[in-house]
This record gives sequence, structure tokens and C-alpha cells, in this order.
Amino acid sequence: MQPATVGADFATITEAHRRLYWSVAPAVLHQAVAEHANLGSALLADTDGIARRVIASALAESLLLAGRIQFFDLRRPEAADATFVRALQAAGEADDSLLGAAVLGHSAFVPGWAGQRENAAERMRAARTYARRGACPAELLAWLHAVEAECLTRCGDHRQALSILRQAEDTLAVGSEHPRPEWFTWFSATRLAAFKGNTELAAGLIPQARTTLEAVLTDLPETDGKQRVVVLGDLAAVEAAAGRPDSACALLEQALDQLSVTWYATGMERIREARRALAPWQESDAVRRIDDRLYSWSATLSSLQR
Repeated sequence: MQPATVGADFATITEAHRRLYWSVAPAVLHQAVAEHANLGSALLADTDGIARRVIASALAESLLLAGRIQFFDLRRPEAADATFVRALQAAGEADDSLLGAAVLGHSAFVPGWAGQRENAAERMRAARTYARRGACPAELLAWLHAVEAECLTRCGDHRQALSILRQAEDTLAVGSEHPRPEWFTWFSATRLAAFKGNTELAAGLIPQARTTLEAVLTDLPETDGKQRVVVLGDLAAVEAAAGRPDSACALLEQALDQLSVTWYATGMERIREARRALAPWQESDAVRRIDDRLYSWSATLSSLQR
């Protein structure tokens, strides 16, 4: 059996990975997180009592982080889905219902982004059930609303998505007495507005989307480079939809600059979506400059490898 201190030691590394996510290259960090999770799985068999529960909770967080990297940063949805199952198992070992809700909420993205509305809805029902079992803070509940709204947006139900996003805004405004867990670092009022701006764009509400996304870009912290790429891509798509190709290209230049610092597959997808919206102006110098950057030797090889 391992000493009682092993739980805290393992959790310390998990916390470090949590912070490293925002700056370390995804493929590099994923390798470290995956190996750390393998260690945690082995340690579960050699611990009991409080140490075992601490390790199980930290293991669930590590596997959740690994799944997030696989899904959002590397765009490997099948691998992410399997990792989320392992994360839920670890959360069950820890009997941590809020971690379970977070895992299930993330798992809903997999069918939701694939247009499988019923599958995503079932996972969201499970996530809300787990959230009710614990002392759920307003931020986590609002995030679950935002996840459901994004799944609906991907499935084409923009009206219902906007309605649920208003519920999320109301939930944050009311707040709750329960503090957010330390591991809940990926959501805020600004992030909620980013969800809303994307849905407004998908719904064709171009002036509203521009207002929302410009405010998000102003409020995002400098350290949030991954989200900045996404917002810049969405804003570029807004400008393209408004018939302003030069403005769209200027935003895409900024997004590509940020992407060269912080790789984010989801951000690259948004850039490509905006570029497709620029098809009517593809012979212009501004759009050709974007293509030169999108399809440089290094960028093309990097994209194919990923």
C-alpha cells in the first residue's frame, strides 16, 4: 500500500496540468496528462480511504483534461468519447457528482457536434441529474445551459439555443451560495457571451453577433489565446456575411497570428469556416494572402499531420 501522502502528491501534478493547458502545445501536454492518468489508475489499486478518494477525484480531472484536449485541441472525437467514459468511472470512484456532471456535459459535445441531437440531449439530461445531486454553483449550471445551446446550434435549432442561452445569463445573474470547484476553469460570463455570439452568427443575426463578439474580444484576458482564435474566426465570418471581405481578412490575419502561438484545432475550424464564407471574393488580394498563410508548406503539413 502507498503512504497516505500519495493522494495529495498526485493531485498536485493534476493541478499543474490544469494551469499548463492554456500555454503548452496540446500534443505535448496530452502525452504528459495521459501518462499521469495511467499512473493514477495504477495507484487506485494501492490506496484506500481518503488517499484513494483524493486520487480518484484527481484522476477524473486528469482524464477530463485529456478528453478536452483530444476533442477541442486535436479534434479526435472518438478518442475523446472513450476518455470521457474513463473520466466518469473515476468520478464515480470519488463519488463526486459535480465532476460527473462536468464529464457528461463535455461528452455531449461529441454527438452534438456530429448533429446527433437525441444522443446529445440524453447526455445533457444525465449531466443535469448529476449536477442536482451536488452543491452545484451557478457557473456550472450556466455552463451546462451553454453546452446544450451549442449542441442545438450545431443541430440547426437556433431559436431554442438562444432561449437556453438567455436562461444561462439569468442563472449567472442570480448566482448561488455554492462556490465553484477549483477545477472549473473553462467558463465565465465572457465565455458565455462567446457561445451566444456564435449562435447569433449561425442564426443569421449579423448585427447582434458583431456586437456580442466585439464585446467578448475586448473582455477576454490576454492569456486566453485559444478562445481569442475562436472569437476572431467568428467575427471574420460575421464580416464576410455583411459583405466586408477586407475586414474579415484583417480579423483572420489576427487569428492566424494567435494560432501560430497557441495551436487550437477548434480555432482552425472557425478560421476555415470564415474562409469558406469569403468564396465570392476569393480572387481578391486580401483573400489570397489568407490562403497563402493557410496553405503554406508548414501550415499544410501541420494540418495534415494533426
